[in-house]
Amino acid sequence: MPITVTHTDTIAVLDLGDDENRFSLDFLDELEGRIAEVVSAGAGGLVTTGTGKFYSNGLDLDWLLAHGDQMQSYVGRVHALFSRVLTCPMPTAAALNGHAFGAGAMLAVAHDYRVMRSDRGFFCFPEVDIRIPFTPGMAALIQAKLTPAAAVASMTTGRRFGGGDALTVRIVDATAADDSVVGDAVALLSPLGGKDPGTLGAIKATMYGPAVAALAS
Repeated sequence: MPITVTHTDTIAVLDLGDDENRFSLDFLDELEGRIAEVVSAGAGGLVTTGTGKFYSNGLDLDWLLAHGDQMQSYVGRVHALFSRVLTCPMPTAAALNGHAFGAGAMLAVAHDYRVMRSDRGFFCFPEVDIRIPFTPGMAALIQAKLTPAAAVASMTTGRRFGGGDALTVRIVDATAADDSVVGDAVALLSPLGGKDPGTLGAIKATMYGPAVAALAS
């Protein structure tokens, strides 16, 4: 299923798809284009979600194994996506319908808010168990958005957090039933729209300046 965008009042809801939603080059092209469309249309907020079992499983590891010579440029594109979402000039929320692993979890962290399904799905940074250290940019992104305790609990253990556990350590801002996770994310953003995009984007760029710089380096 391709990436789709629908609208609930002024809020744009971007559905990443109904598979593992890994960051293939085509996926990155389409996602970047859709976000650009939402921003240029002047939406009051952006919610991202998925359909089915996964929000996103992150990096396309099979492609990376076959194209190791392109790793630097590929990771640079992923970093640019994180930075784009982190500094998006409108309120943003990730509605976690299912599993968010690795870079998929980082994409969720780049949003202003996260609403996670309470009954199914895990949030996990598995890097320590699959022997892939975080890049400085990835680490800076996570540490800019999570409390120090939550960063240690998630980055150094490979622990899989269900919705309730993720809420307890403040990885997510709320939990919801399957049929209301997107609606709750929309409701969270609806009162926050109407800000000047240029001002809001500049504030986020300043707030997260060290993370943005690390993602760009």
